[in-house]
Amino acid sequence: MNLSSRTIAILIALLVAGVLTTYARIGPTLPFREAFLAAGVTVAACFLLVYLSFEALIFREINGIYAGLEHIKRKEFKKLSSKFLFRPEPVKRVRDEILLMAERRQQELDELVRLQALRREFLADVSHELKTPLFAAQGFVHTILDDEDGDIDAPTRRKFLAKAAASLDTLDALVQDLVTIAQLEKGVVRMRRQRFDLVALVREIFELLEQQAARRGTTLELFPPNLPAELPVVADRNRIRQVLVNLVDNAIKYGRDNGRVVVALIEGSRGVRIAVRDDGTGIAPEHQNRIFERFYRIDKSRSRESGGSGLGLAISKHIVEAHKSTIKVKSTVGEGTTLEFKLSKPKGAAGS
Repeated sequence: MNLSSRTIAILIALLVAGVLTTYARIGPTLPFREAFLAAGVTVAACFLLVYLSFEALIFREINGIYAGLEHIKRKEFKKLSSKFLFRPEPVKRVRDEILLMAERRQQELDELVRLQALRREFLADVSHELKTPLFAAQGFVHTILDDEDGDIDAPTRRKFLAKAAASLDTLDALVQDLVTIAQLEKGVVRMRRQRFDLVALVREIFELLEQQAARRGTTLELFPPNLPAELPVVADRNRIRQVLVNLVDNAIKYGRDNGRVVVALIEGSRGVRIAVRDDGTGIAPEHQNRIFERFYRIDKSRSRESGGSGLGLAISKHIVEAHKSTIKVKSTVGEGTTLEFKLSKPKGAAGS
């Protein structure tokens, strides 16, 4: 039987009036003790009726509000707090729930504002990164096309075309990096895990970057010197190669001239910790949490002069996380930077 609030209020008012009228009628005719007892019964009856009125009129509405809040929580896949459904403080309960939900909504709004700012910054960075090589290529090509009188000789024409081709190669690399990071974020790219020798991979990367290191006088070192002939791990070799190439390349670029870049392979019971360390200027604490963001550059002018798309660390972060690991940065200003992550060892080699 679902009565309206007005009907319940009228019924309770009639009951209270009936109780009070009955006491007023029979109270004066009773002896003192019986009259006192009747007064107590009347007070108790009125208390129960008033409490029931609150329960029926106010608490019922509040419970309806709370049920709506619980429904919202179910939509959010939150665990229901059913043990508090009949707590005797419904107003405080609803207030606490509303404050909790308001706090969560404010956190979500703050996160949306942050993501919107990152989105604007990302779009500005993408447009700039795309525009630079595109405009360079356009300039060289249009210069050649506008030379109707043949004032540009063959060597200069070839030089302009080579520079236009280099700019287009940079643009292609940037687009490929954008596609890669989008696929990694969506989980489209699957890691093809296989057993391979980590020591051999690092030596291969040293040979690849040997000339680049020589131009800056940088020494590439593998630590510790007494590494075993083979150090097996289980991972996607091509993707880990991509990560290490990026980390060592950055260490060469941002390390000091005539410095050292050390790749340390520390073997544990179930995995291998890989650390790439340089002796450069280091990274200030306020930048350390942001270096893995897309296009984030600490020194924008120097970074662009050094080349690169600005996506290398972001791609590396996603690859390492796809291997159930995390890239950690340790850096002291003026002393250098270390980036490290872990890879799993084959099951048969776990105890070696």
